[in-house]
Amino acid sequence: MRISVLSETDGAETRVSATPETVKKYKNLGADVVVQAGAGLKAGISDAEFEAAGASIAKTAKDALKDADVILRVRRPAEGELKGAKPGALLIGILDPYGQDAALKALAAAQVSAFAMELMPRITRAQVMDVLSSQANLAGYRAVVDATAEYGRAMPMMMTAAGTVPAARVFVMGAGVAGLQAIATARRLGAVVTATDVRPAAKEQVESLGAKFVAVEDEEFKQAETAGGYAKEMSAEYKAKQAALVASHIAKQDIVITTALIPGRPAPKLVSREMVESMKPGSVIVDLAVERGGNCELAQPGQVVEHNGVKIVGHLNVPGRLAATASSLYAKNLYAFVETLVNKETKALAVKWDDELVKATCLTRDGAIVHTTFQPAA
Repeated sequence: MRISVLSETDGAETRVSATPETVKKYKNLGADVVVQAGAGLKAGISDAEFEAAGASIAKTAKDALKDADVILRVRRPAEGELKGAKPGALLIGILDPYGQDAALKALAAAQVSAFAMELMPRITRAQVMDVLSSQANLAGYRAVVDATAEYGRAMPMMMTAAGTVPAARVFVMGAGVAGLQAIATARRLGAVVTATDVRPAAKEQVESLGAKFVAVEDEEFKQAETAGGYAKEMSAEYKAKQAALVASHIAKQDIVITTALIPGRPAPKLVSREMVESMKPGSVIVDLAVERGGNCELAQPGQVVEHNGVKIVGHLNVPGRLAATASSLYAKNLYAFVETLVNKETKALAVKWDDELVKATCLTRDGAIVHTTFQPAA
């Protein structure tokens, strides 16, 4: 069994899909591991470290792909990047399938069996494979670090001989994995933290971290969660009531961090131009949903913009701003999944195509798009 670790071709991607630690684990599974030269450099991992762990280094992507049974990536390869991959090879990564019909057709045409890790079901045995949670956790932490860097004042309350410094007021919108980590981080830095979410279960989680929950808690709010634990799309009436409450709250905040995403849809607009203009000059907004259109109306992908003295931070690939840690967690997520695809006795690939993890994540197989959600309309 040959496992190939490819370099990322997106200039904004700093992560890598394997680490020396997971290379050793793959070796213990009986695999030969080939790493494309330079694949780990942006994450602080040298080719020599991969070699010391037992991997061989391939000079080019073509060399790395040759005879690979498993191809590991962070992001989906562009069309043509898989040229030379053998038919039936498994491609595993964050493949961003929503609204990407042409890209999925290209994956099918490349004859690879493509697995999208972000489609992993949220069940107990798949927790260790949950790339969305591992990366969102880091994004929530980094959002607070970035906000603190842009905010021109101290976060905690300080009592000094020269006077008292008030604590910063931080409002986190969306209390999923990223939001909860943002709350915890802001609290550790000494801020006064409030948070909101449309899911009723989030209230207890927010309060357990020492933050105050802000939401219109009516009947619709009590039904606002899917069976999978994701937020439901709310009615226009509820959105209007919630927006009014949030608007009055935002005006008093120093830092707002938005994390709201609904799988497969554009990010909901939560912070309007008027809300930004109600904030004090020197305030900061960090929009973690900017890659999906943004929660803040004025956020610009990849930029820190200023409007009426308010900084709006729209960094792309926020987990990648912690490349070494993000790569370490992501590589472990991938290893945990690959391990389920290998026969321990024969040390060969033995994909159980009826396994719920495989069915949930497999996009293409045998030249066709097989995932029911993404099959082209007849």
